[in-house]
Amino acid sequence: MHNHISRRAFLAAASVALILPRELFGKNTVPAMLDHILLGSHDLDAGIAWIESRAGVRPAPGGVHPGRGTRNALASLGELHYLEVIAPDPQQPGAPDIYNLQSLAEPRLIAWAVHLSGIAEKAGRLADAGFAFDGPVAGSRNRPDGRVLQWKALRLRDDRHGLLPFFIEWGEGSVHPSVDAPQGCRLVRFEVVGHEVGELRSTFSSLGIDVHVVKGDRLALRATLAGSHGEFTLTS
Repeated sequence: MHNHISRRAFLAAASVALILPRELFGKNTVPAMLDHILLGSHDLDAGIAWIESRAGVRPAPGGVHPGRGTRNALASLGELHYLEVIAPDPQQPGAPDIYNLQSLAEPRLIAWAVHLSGIAEKAGRLADAGFAFDGPVAGSRNRPDGRVLQWKALRLRDDRHGLLPFFIEWGEGSVHPSVDAPQGCRLVRFEVVGHEVGELRSTFSSLGIDVHVVKGDRLALRATLAGSHGEFTLTS
């Protein structure tokens, strides 16, 4: 039986973070709104093998991003969460290298996304809070099975080099990638690292995002995953 998450169930789960008490912000080990984390690699096959060696799960090809010069492979990290390994698409020569993937010596976290419903309303709230952004912009990806996955995305103009997430609303009828991506790996912990913890927490609170913020020497994303080989950590 196909494990399909209905749009009603998805929207209910996506709205949980919007009603969390403010005093809970920053305390959850996995943000309720987290949709996916992006692991950049200079080569997709190398990125897939890198994850498989650590997680015991082989990400499956997800498709290409026309006009953006990238292709990806996906692995589920549990309900409504997934890992996207993203790399340059050799079939799109000359496309802009948005994430500077060609320069990566080894895979690393480059960005993350949060899901929500009502992305147009979210844009209004961000504008009221003083955030500059682009979108919502419609996006799509051609899956290997021929189906087209559709979404709308909203990106902050200053995302602090991927430290702040972008927002995504999945299209009507689109199956969330966590449903049919390879299983066997889960997200144990996700956090933002920085030396100005108070300022970061205030920024995420203004964005309406519940994420764990911890003190560190440099700004970074950090995700702990668990697979058949045990736990391992991804960093930016």
